[in-house]
Amino acid sequence: MDLVPALKEPLERPLKSVLGPATAKVMAEHLGLHTVGDLLHHYPRRYEERGQLTHLADLPMDEHVTVVAQVADARLHSFASAKAPRGKGQRLEVTITDGSGRLQLVFFGSGVHKPHKDLLPGTRAMFSGKVSVFNRRLQLAHPAYELLRADAEESVESWAGALIPLYPATAKLESWKIAKAVQTVLPDARDAVDPLPDSLREGRGLVSLPEALLKIHRPHTKADIADARARLKWDEAFVLQVALARRRHADALLPAVPRRPAADGLLTAFDARLPFTLTEGQQKVSKEIFDDLALDHPMHRLLQGEVGSGKTLVALRAMLAVVDAGGQAALLAPTEVLAQQHHRSVVEMMGDLAEGGMLGGSDRATKVVLLTGSMGTAARRQALLDLVTGEAGIVIGTHALIEDKVQFHDLGLVVVDEQHRFGVEQRDALRGKGRQPPHLLVMTATPIPRTVAMTVFGDLETSVLDQLPAGRSPIASHVVPAADKPHFLARAWERVREEVAGGHQAYVVCPRIGDDADEAGDGGKGGRKKSAEDEAEKRPPLAVLEVAEQLAKGPLSGLGVEVLHGRMHPDDKDAVMRRFAAGDTDVLVATTVIEVGVNVPNATAMVIMDADRFGVSQLHQLRGRVGRGSAPGLCLLVSEMPEASAARQRLTAVATTLDGFELSRIDLEQRREGDVLGQAQSGARTSLRVLAVIEDEEVIAEARQEAVAVVTADPELSAYPGLRTALDALLDEEREQYLEKG
Repeated sequence: MDLVPALKEPLERPLKSVLGPATAKVMAEHLGLHTVGDLLHHYPRRYEERGQLTHLADLPMDEHVTVVAQVADARLHSFASAKAPRGKGQRLEVTITDGSGRLQLVFFGSGVHKPHKDLLPGTRAMFSGKVSVFNRRLQLAHPAYELLRADAEESVESWAGALIPLYPATAKLESWKIAKAVQTVLPDARDAVDPLPDSLREGRGLVSLPEALLKIHRPHTKADIADARARLKWDEAFVLQVALARRRHADALLPAVPRRPAADGLLTAFDARLPFTLTEGQQKVSKEIFDDLALDHPMHRLLQGEVGSGKTLVALRAMLAVVDAGGQAALLAPTEVLAQQHHRSVVEMMGDLAEGGMLGGSDRATKVVLLTGSMGTAARRQALLDLVTGEAGIVIGTHALIEDKVQFHDLGLVVVDEQHRFGVEQRDALRGKGRQPPHLLVMTATPIPRTVAMTVFGDLETSVLDQLPAGRSPIASHVVPAADKPHFLARAWERVREEVAGGHQAYVVCPRIGDDADEAGDGGKGGRKKSAEDEAEKRPPLAVLEVAEQLAKGPLSGLGVEVLHGRMHPDDKDAVMRRFAAGDTDVLVATTVIEVGVNVPNATAMVIMDADRFGVSQLHQLRGRVGRGSAPGLCLLVSEMPEASAARQRLTAVATTLDGFELSRIDLEQRREGDVLGQAQSGARTSLRVLAVIEDEEVIAEARQEAVAVVTADPELSAYPGLRTALDALLDEEREQYLEKG
């Protein structure tokens, strides 16, 4: 993407030239701040309202105050306590005076060492803390303090305003040290290059960038903070949307082979065999995809939908359309279990249409091959041969598809399942295997709120499947409070037995595997080792291997119980899944390896142990593994957390709604969005500092419109050198690759 030269960014000056090498080193190592611009964009997390400087004679109770005073005396006391029975406990009492009165400061435990050295009689400092009463005397317990030098009257005033900024800090760098550094570079803010076009800024009544930076770091009023945040949100939203709009514009100029299905080919034959009618949503989304495939530039489409909405069927029909048109299609799955599952279900759905070149295969059939890292040499050699000759129209595999040895006859479509699990280079390598750029369909099983899709996948057209196919059953979800009501857990196992007695099967999910090299399972939030306290509480085990053993000997004895986790040999995993799918196993105790794509319609119950250790979207994914047939599903969320805890409230939210889009909003509000541009694909710092993709929907939607208008009128941004400068800053090398490669 060649652009006009950017304006020189004056804020690129290294911090070490301004703050000195020692401070700059700490800022770089602990906060990732390297330049003056980095520091100016390290915004306060919040602001303390500490009132004006208060005379010690009239301190208000229970309020946060800032006082400037001199140390009158300081005494260190030792005492015995439960934690320090041999008299090793320490308490530092410091008396300060400002001439109008006296006040006692108190520091305890390990917190006494630094103030004991700093707060010597005669020292003048600024102290901040909450006023309380002890032994009928006013005191500040563990106040924050800043020593003042003789010439520091000016800093007293700058710190004593109504709003004191508190910065994201580290143990090595307190908030006010950051604030002092900001004070040093703040004059440079007036040189900041403004990325917003004047017309946009004036039309929306936004302050200039230099003014916004001054107001966010040194506000006089709350209105200053609001003005600054409104402006800085627009910067983030607009620059990001311009990057995505330019990417869409560039993609539209790339050549691709149009792929139109034959009138009476493979797709028609497949549709004729379907034992059900496509939902209205599936038909609508399929039309959007087929229209894109018929164009002479590459499709870039995101297919997202509810758990169980039939995304795989829609993707398969797109693959068949491409095979009909003489091309090949590749489905990239993040794990071997998922690749094998997809391969099985595709072959099953296609029947003899998947037996191209084989006896008994339909004359319109193609070959569907599986390619994973653990395949034997002979099978792998045959699969590679089928791909390079074009014998195989469809290949399903893991990252093994990306290796140099894998060559296609004519790759026309790449379908990526669970896109967030693939690195940029991996997707790019697969897309580079076509004669011309292949069409790209990205599937995600985690429903994404509209604005997140607009921000994270803004370069993709989005299709949404929001209806469940006919015949899918409702799933009842309940929280099982194992700590408060242990008999509820016993009842949960009874329910599992009842489902099995009715001819059905069940999953039990745990956050970790539980062998000697204990770890976080296959994507769960990790498990802790059981302590003596856990044992004493008869805490249910958290690990697959332990749970399976206990269940088989205890509440589920007599039932067929098997385990599945990511560290098993691929052949063993496949064998376990086959037995479960065939109904030979009653209960599968697994990690989150079953989170997506696993389809066993006869499984009706799921018990998730320590459910509070999983994210909201992950719980929704897991729950989607049951209720896939005609019998209703049951999902039991077991938790030891107390009822009032945030974790329990999160579980209640999952239990009360089956709407994945609503749940993903809740999930995002709790987790924040991380690096939207990098999406964990890039090690770069977060590009979003003040923009929150859920709260700021309106800003994002409006910024997208403005960005499209700017890029459509001036793709090279020749009239906007300031905007180009901001794009350069946003798209460091890694991010540039991320956008280039999609």
